[in-house]
Amino acid sequence: MSRPPLNSPFLLGFDEVERALDRVARTASDGYPPYNIERIPRVESAPERLRITLAVAGFTRDQLDVSLEENQLVIRGRQTEERERHFLHRGIAARQFQRAFLLAEGMQVLGADLVNGLLSIDLARPEPARVVKKIEIAARD
Repeated sequence: MSRPPLNSPFLLGFDEVERALDRVARTASDGYPPYNIERIPRVESAPERLRITLAVAGFTRDQLDVSLEENQLVIRGRQTEERERHFLHRGIAARQFQRAFLLAEGMQVLGADLVNGLLSIDLARPEPARVVKKIEIAARD
């Protein structure tokens, strides 16, 4: 899929956005592990949130790593081979993975939990402040 470059004269200073779109396009092709992203509506005591849920059956907390690297949420899973086990059939692979999500500026990671093979990570969606700044016009005589 090809994407036109952000070279419009009305889009100034969006070089970082173009690099981010390229990075997302490269990592979007891997489908493992499967994941959901849902919007959790605002309630009285909590802001609107986003929840990323990954299906990580067979992984323990110790085998998962969730980190924030600059503006990327990176989830890694690493299982070790148990040498003493002898499988007659191996349909569940001990597969390593890395899944990255590019976060908007100001997004906050609220926490993560692992329940029944599902890793859920909650993010707070920032309320953008509307900024209007008056620019004075200098008089040149």
